[in-house]
Amino acid sequence: MSLSECKAECLRNCNCTAYANPYITSGGSGCLIWFGDLIDTRDVNEADSKQNIYIRVSASEVSETELSTGLDEEKGKKRPIKLILISMISGVLVSGIFNGGLLLMTRRKMRATQKKNEDLELPLFKWTTIVAATNNFSSENMIGEGGFGPVYRGNLSAEEIAVKRLSSTSGQGLEEFKNEVILIAKLQHRNLVRLLGCCIEGEERMLIYEYLPNKSLDCFVFDFGLARIFGENQSMARTKRVVGTYGYMAPEYAMNGKFSVKSDIFSMGVVLLEIVTGEKNRGFDHCTHCHSLLEHAWLLWKENKTLEVMDECLNDTFVESEVKRCIQVGLLCVQKCAEDRPVMSSVLFMLGTEGAILPEPKEPGFFMESGPVRSCTSTNTKYQKQTMSFTDLEAR
Repeated sequence: MSLSECKAECLRNCNCTAYANPYITSGGSGCLIWFGDLIDTRDVNEADSKQNIYIRVSASEVSETELSTGLDEEKGKKRPIKLILISMISGVLVSGIFNGGLLLMTRRKMRATQKKNEDLELPLFKWTTIVAATNNFSSENMIGEGGFGPVYRGNLSAEEIAVKRLSSTSGQGLEEFKNEVILIAKLQHRNLVRLLGCCIEGEERMLIYEYLPNKSLDCFVFDFGLARIFGENQSMARTKRVVGTYGYMAPEYAMNGKFSVKSDIFSMGVVLLEIVTGEKNRGFDHCTHCHSLLEHAWLLWKENKTLEVMDECLNDTFVESEVKRCIQVGLLCVQKCAEDRPVMSSVLFMLGTEGAILPEPKEPGFFMESGPVRSCTSTNTKYQKQTMSFTDLEAR
């Protein structure tokens, strides 16, 4: 019986579990069939002759075995491809995130710069335009210099301008630039120098003002505005560095860097006294004493000689009550203690209301007790002024 006939015989019997040829010497003949458990089988060595045995199993077991073997082989083939795909996708994602982050940062910077320029609401002049207008910042066109930097006179479209250029050696220019542009851009008043625009190009920072041949109402009026940088619930703060013009800064700010809503009141009082007297607080030097303008006005007010401090050019046009009221309000604004100074609404009321009862002012800031009297030509004096370094800006 051949092997195929033996297989057919095994398949015809449901209890058959295996079959084999018992004789293998002549190509295999005969038929050996197992029913139930496989017995009469043993392991053989490599040197021994071997004979195949064919075990009958269910079709479901064969399908699962073949499927498992096929999947393992397929997984083995697909694993390197998956690794390559995962690596490629990861690389693309990382590169995309990095490039997207750079693009987002660039766009944010551009939007921030654009928003700052829009917030200014001012014309932006080109550097070349300002260079041409000032004759390349010629020394002949320089009309002053302050803490911000030099100021140049120029001509722009048949209009005279004053250009404030941020000095490269200035230690306070950038902060002043930001403060001045933000605070003045939207502020327009007939008594203030008009800001025409600015120039921001590279490291250059410039402010372009209208040029006033006879100067403005006061060339320092628009240097104030520290109170506007308070937080919503703040009434007092300190600065890391004092910026401004000596003679117009409140004493608590000039000496300790502490400013409040009353700091601008002090500055306003100085300007008010300057308007009435026709004198500048900075550089004031009276023939008979060494007092400042504030001290001079206060001493005359205490002696009931208020009108002696008035500008002589008002002699034929003034109203006595109005002049006295302006001087008294100015002295109230420049009192040494910030708590004693009125708020701006009270200042407006006192200036605009005839017959209003005004409080008595106390001594002004920077008042020096009982300084000795000196002559205009005397050189021997024991009185010494406290010296301060400052720069004088003549035009804007």
